[in-house]
Amino acid sequence: MAALFSVIMTGLISEAARMNDTDPATPPPHSDPITEVQVGETRITLLGTAHVSRKSAETVRDMIDSGHYHAVAVELCASRHHALSEPEALAQLDLLQVMRQGKAAMVTANLAMGAYQQRLAEQYGIEPGAEMRAAMAGAERHGLPLLLVDREIGTTLKRTGANLSWWKRWSLFSGLLLSLVSHDEVDEEEIEKLKQGDILENAFAEFAHDRQDLYEPLIAERDRYMAAKLILAAREHPGKRILAVLGAGHLKGTSEQLERMQDPEQQLAELDRQPAKSRWPRLIPWVIVALVLFGFYLGFSRSNELGWQLIRDWVLINGGLSALGALIAAAHPLTVLTAFLAAPITSLNPTIGAGMVTAAAELMLRKPQVRDFGSLRHDTTTLRGWWRNRISRTLLVFLFSTLGSAAGTYLAGFRILGRLT
Repeated sequence: MAALFSVIMTGLISEAARMNDTDPATPPPHSDPITEVQVGETRITLLGTAHVSRKSAETVRDMIDSGHYHAVAVELCASRHHALSEPEALAQLDLLQVMRQGKAAMVTANLAMGAYQQRLAEQYGIEPGAEMRAAMAGAERHGLPLLLVDREIGTTLKRTGANLSWWKRWSLFSGLLLSLVSHDEVDEEEIEKLKQGDILENAFAEFAHDRQDLYEPLIAERDRYMAAKLILAAREHPGKRILAVLGAGHLKGTSEQLERMQDPEQQLAELDRQPAKSRWPRLIPWVIVALVLFGFYLGFSRSNELGWQLIRDWVLINGGLSALGALIAAAHPLTVLTAFLAAPITSLNPTIGAGMVTAAAELMLRKPQVRDFGSLRHDTTTLRGWWRNRISRTLLVFLFSTLGSAAGTYLAGFRILGRLT
């Protein structure tokens, strides 16, 4: 699964694209693939880049400085643009507030996916997203409009998750975590070769066949989305030239969509739609709760002593194992107490998990900030580092207290059944 995740991330960084003939007015070609597309009266230059390639950042800077373009489009959504343009604000973000707003998953996924690029960037001494920063700086330097053409990452992640079964989501998440501790190195020459055509086209042909459930929302849908945004931008800038800086993995698909898309507004409305949530998986926890409560009812119907014994078993086993998990994760003492008190209650309320309560308590007591993610990949390469880093330790608190509560639910359930039979 880690290998699959690497394929996905590499695809997001640089997929294959064939070089097309360029317009005579276009600056001299660079090593990065370029495609020219005419949309009405507007000429759009699609520049395929690798997100951690020093050459790509230089190419973006040179093309904007050439003075041939009237607007610059980038493969960014508003959230990622904000993160790139105001990194200090992200570093000061309070994770507790993020959790309260329901944005923890999006922030975590953003940081985790960036870790793969960070690993490559550290090999070559270049900042992740340097070509996007070069585009943003160049547009500001020349007073050009900056167009954000990618779909919001939160929507992409939700639509990706909706395309996968629960066990595939867990496998993908596991691969994502494994990528954080990976020590494999990628040759810089190989990164550049990925933009030439054959290697990535063949790799993605197999990938698309085997994992269409991932390829569609991560790549194909975003190709259509960016094409729709570029068509609308072309209508707003008739007769102008637009430079679109995209990951090379989107160059071919986006150019094809630019040539055949008829209704960009409809495409955007469809691709921005939030996926409908399936209801039946959410019924299973309620069934378990109903069985446990029915066990309590049977116990009290036989005798008050038996009923209270069942409740004691439930509290001690469920709360005790959840607290043990928090203790193993080196949680704050008050977090351990919170786990003991919360787990027996949250296990009877599927709308909230013990791990969420203990993680919130840990965040409140120790107040880690997003800046801790800066050292997360380095810290988690050692066992001690997992407990030293405040973010990874909070993740351990969440994981171990959740596992303890889950184990406690089953063990206490069997204990209750044993006392009733």
